[in-house]
Amino acid sequence: MYNIKNVNDCRDAYDSWATTFDEDVLGPSQDYVAHTYVAEAVKGTIADITTAEVLDAGCGTGLSGAAVVEAGARTVDGVDLSPGMLKVAAKRGIYRRLGTADLSKAIPDTRDASYDVVVCVGTLTHGHVGPVPALREFVRIVKSGGCVAATIIDDIWASGGYEAEVNKLKGQGLVEIVSSDSKDYRKAAGVSARILVLRKT
Repeated sequence: MYNIKNVNDCRDAYDSWATTFDEDVLGPSQDYVAHTYVAEAVKGTIADITTAEVLDAGCGTGLSGAAVVEAGARTVDGVDLSPGMLKVAAKRGIYRRLGTADLSKAIPDTRDASYDVVVCVGTLTHGHVGPVPALREFVRIVKSGGCVAATIIDDIWASGGYEAEVNKLKGQGLVEIVSSDSKDYRKAAGVSARILVLRKT
């Protein structure tokens, strides 16, 4: 999946993968854990996760949304590039609304300050979604005092421009960096990622 060249290829690849995605990434060869770290980070940052409106950006099959719900969230919307992944996510019965979105562009039909929380797990990675405009868009649609919690693969945190964009957002007074710790991402595969948490000022 890291060799994807364009948006259409990415959509097609995830449409094809949707029915076996959970089994593949949660299985012993990968041991995907990033979604649980992001859910924990949100719960530790937001005053009351039970009343928060959450957008799961790049929701895929709904693993991250389910983790946030497990942490106490009651109102979660999801967007993803892949209709196939969204069909699987819908079967979980946890989302208020689901829709398609290309996160490499402005998020459609979403007003400023619409959500208390945006989570983005597994999307800011090789060949997928870059830092611009995604991170700024996440901040735009979060309410003042709300948070953005995202995973960014370690080996492109600096080289991919994510660190620079985060520092730019901080320098412009838009966010406070709550944390950007490196943790396991796909634990069995030895892949790590930053668990980035921003609070909108």
